[in-house]
Amino acid sequence: MKLTALLPALLALTTSVIAAEVVTLPGTQPLTWTGDLSAKMHEAALHDMDQRIADSLTGRAKRWHPDTSSPEAYAQSVASNRGRFLYAIGMAEPTGRGEMERFGDEENPALVAETPRYRVWQVRWRALEGVHGEGLMLEPRDKPRAYVIAIPDADQTPEQITGLAPGVPAESQFARRLAENGFAVIVPVLLDRSDAGSGNASITMTNQPHREWIYRQAYMMGRHVIGYEVQKVLAASDWASSKGVPVGVVGYGEGGLIAFYAAVAGQEIKAAVVSGYFKSRQQTWEEPLYRNVKGLLREFGDAEIASLIAPRGLVVEYSAEPAIDGPPAARDGWKNCAAPGKLTTPPFAEVDAEFKRIDGLAPASLQARKLIAGKDGKLVSAGSQAALVEFAKMLGTPASMELSAELPKDQRHAFDPLARQWRQVKELEAHVQELVRISNHTRDDFFLYKVLPQYRADPWTYEKRFEPRAPEPFIEVAKQYRKAFWEEIIGRIEDPLPPANPRTRKIYDEPKWTGYEVVVDVGGEGFAWGILCVPKDLKPGEQRPVVVCQHGRHGLPQETITGDKPSYRNFAARLAEQGFITFAPHNLYQKEAYYRTLSRKGNTVGLSMFSPIIRHHEQWLKWLGSLPFVDAKRIGFYGLSYGGESAVRIPPVLEGYCLSICSGDFNDWGRKVASTDDRHSFMFTDEWEMPYFNMGSTFSYAELTYLMFPRPFMVERGHHDGVAPDDWVASEYAKTRWFYDQFGLGDRTAIEFFNGGHTINGQGTFEFLHKHLNWPEGK
Repeated sequence: MKLTALLPALLALTTSVIAAEVVTLPGTQPLTWTGDLSAKMHEAALHDMDQRIADSLTGRAKRWHPDTSSPEAYAQSVASNRGRFLYAIGMAEPTGRGEMERFGDEENPALVAETPRYRVWQVRWRALEGVHGEGLMLEPRDKPRAYVIAIPDADQTPEQITGLAPGVPAESQFARRLAENGFAVIVPVLLDRSDAGSGNASITMTNQPHREWIYRQAYMMGRHVIGYEVQKVLAASDWASSKGVPVGVVGYGEGGLIAFYAAVAGQEIKAAVVSGYFKSRQQTWEEPLYRNVKGLLREFGDAEIASLIAPRGLVVEYSAEPAIDGPPAARDGWKNCAAPGKLTTPPFAEVDAEFKRIDGLAPASLQARKLIAGKDGKLVSAGSQAALVEFAKMLGTPASMELSAELPKDQRHAFDPLARQWRQVKELEAHVQELVRISNHTRDDFFLYKVLPQYRADPWTYEKRFEPRAPEPFIEVAKQYRKAFWEEIIGRIEDPLPPANPRTRKIYDEPKWTGYEVVVDVGGEGFAWGILCVPKDLKPGEQRPVVVCQHGRHGLPQETITGDKPSYRNFAARLAEQGFITFAPHNLYQKEAYYRTLSRKGNTVGLSMFSPIIRHHEQWLKWLGSLPFVDAKRIGFYGLSYGGESAVRIPPVLEGYCLSICSGDFNDWGRKVASTDDRHSFMFTDEWEMPYFNMGSTFSYAELTYLMFPRPFMVERGHHDGVAPDDWVASEYAKTRWFYDQFGLGDRTAIEFFNGGHTINGQGTFEFLHKHLNWPEGK
């Protein structure tokens, strides 16, 4: 017999010998896995997320019910899809209509240039309160055929596609081509991809591109850099639509994205050209972070977005995408905290296949559309003559789209495009920061005043409301908010859990307790891993409380048990020595490259990295509750750092946790994630996964403790913990204590300050656990 034929039998024999040597927790199978279980767990979660992304291509069909019997019926049938799309790109406020202001001074006159066919003006216009579009307007000397908003790529200026400045080949100067053919053209500037220190002196000192700088703070508040720029385009198109001629939009690269999305939002836009952008979005998680749109792939690929433009016209131009390979390099002394991301040009077959998918959503009889490419699927220049000829036909004003060699000459003497760019960045930052500043009121309107409307009244009448209220009505109403947080902010995995199929092995044998490594199934390729510590003095038939001891970022379960790591102080082992059953699960945030990719991938299908983490804890609660020596009604949660973040994410939605303790994380979360006026903010770190769409306007930590109510909740806070200053923590916790007090249950919540740092203190928290888990000290 050949040796290769013996290998499977030898492997099976070796495995059975290893299994025979494993000491297991009674009622479980042997755990024989070796290697880095943390890495394997992260990789399995990533593979499962990849499958969810792949499944989204067919799964999104259930969200669409187009009626193609008439243009009117079609528009009505996709109205809800359009509404969800606009919400996802952050269009939460109505776009304002302002006049097109021509502005300048002696050095930089409003009239920038003129040719025999058109004049070029320096213009700005209002889009939102305090937010303006800015750029150029090319105005024909005769009545314009139509108005077109021509949007350059983020790293191009309006002057470059107008021929006023070098950097863009003549054949791609599509704003100039349109103007020479009798179209009035408005050319807005976009936020660029340079780092946030370009131009004037910067307070950021990071390498985040301008687009990411606005994205990160805006996303948390339910806005988006994409939505802001779409609204600038809509304000311009709304103004143009009053001129009595058709309105269209043309864009390249990032401008192609904005043109594409603006055509969905602006019903007055009759036709659009999308160049250097259209393709399959199944790998959109690889693109720059500022393109991240929560839940996009659940409902939309580019074909679906194109169908929302119907019955209006669409030209897709196959041109080279801007080549982007990561953010700017960090300057000396600056923080390298920008997210990775790249842009590459797809093969023509990918673009063609996505374009053909539109037919299954909006038939060609309903929408004029054209895919422009070179011979045999070759690339064409952005804003090509062929594309603009088709565009003009769709606007109902055919034109040859010839281009002369005549270039306009800039008459400004001291124009600084960086100063204009900086104005655009600072306006959007100011708009977002105002949302951050008023977010506590926004959240009260969203949650507190909906469930306790009497507290909306004059605060000076509060002395009349000191009588405790019955908690039951609030507990009932809070269910819908718990559901909203889980499904809309975190992202819920709806698949039913499989049997746990626990595998264990004994890894600790201490004088007072025994420790078992545990693995359970959670569906797909995924699994959850942790360590269970069982006191040795358990009596037959006795059931004890469990404390789930959660590690922080970069941590491992064993670090909460042994090793005397200063941050954890062996708190899981110390609690086991006091008679508690303890369990230290592994959460998916140990390896940055893994968990940030998991977050980025998950966002594309409406999930986050906490989506699988919560699923793991659902399974842990079921399994722990099934153990004969566990009292399933007395399972508490205690976590530090990212484990403290888990303490205000997981127990609020999983009511199987009867209490929660947040250590080293409790915060004014919107301010922590999105503010730009304090270095404690994540805006100045590489933790770009922290913003969750619209969380800052709906749930901060106080609101999450409302979801814990009436279960006990505690904060452990070191004065010297750099996560946040004491006043942020204290003011946010004051809302929690106030809330519990309204129901006469203030004794169920507490905060302990201690003179230390980012660490478990294990004093007041241990007392809290003994009290609320009904396990008297010294028992």
